[in-house]
Amino acid sequence: MKLFEIYFSPTGGTKKVADLISKQFDYERIELDLLNEMEDFSKFTFSEKDLCIIATPSFGGRVPMVAMSNIKKLNGNGSKVILVATYGNRAYEDVLLELKDTLTTLGFVSIAAIAAVTEHSIMHQFATGRPDLQDKEELIKFSDKIKEVLKEVKDTKDLYVPGNNPYKEYKVIPLIPEVREGCSKCGLCAIKCPVNAISKENPTLVEKEKCISCMRCVSICPSKSRSVNKGSLLAISKKLEKVCSERKMNELFL
Repeated sequence: MKLFEIYFSPTGGTKKVADLISKQFDYERIELDLLNEMEDFSKFTFSEKDLCIIATPSFGGRVPMVAMSNIKKLNGNGSKVILVATYGNRAYEDVLLELKDTLTTLGFVSIAAIAAVTEHSIMHQFATGRPDLQDKEELIKFSDKIKEVLKEVKDTKDLYVPGNNPYKEYKVIPLIPEVREGCSKCGLCAIKCPVNAISKENPTLVEKEKCISCMRCVSICPSKSRSVNKGSLLAISKKLEKVCSERKMNELFL
């Protein structure tokens, strides 16, 4: 059996969770990065013998559109799938249901789902350092329970996951990274931007209407020359403080 770890992780938090879960399974592991625009995802057809982990962050309670675009190119062909939604300690809302509904139409069989908290990709004071040791121990326990399900269940029941359909309107936090002094114009941000919002000819230029505030450019900038406006960040942080400050717990659905 092969395990395909499929993830969308602009700042690395979602991949940490996906890595931790996938390493608990003693299968040949293959990674597919949904951010890789050079990859032809339509060539991947799985089988009933395969296990997939598909992990995405919550962008305003929805699966990021650019991630969903590549997910829809996959052919499940009866493959079992573990759904993973990560979120920055606010809420994951319709992410798991949207994933399940979409993957079902693509021929995947959802056997389990996990909602996991990661450090907020924009406002790092929320869920700082997560997944932490407590999270890691819990995610390992979740993985062990899923392994037992894989051993025991032959006729897969319909998996319940929370969420609403119609899904929440897709919106992202409107914070566009800006370029500060020190930018060397190396172009790494432009190459790695998942929506091609940054000019490859002049990386200091951003098409704001394309930007999805994923913060990948901020996280990978070698000179730390990209950041969001401090005033805007403070204003939105204050709005979210009440709902994001209390520690949210990871959840497992079987």
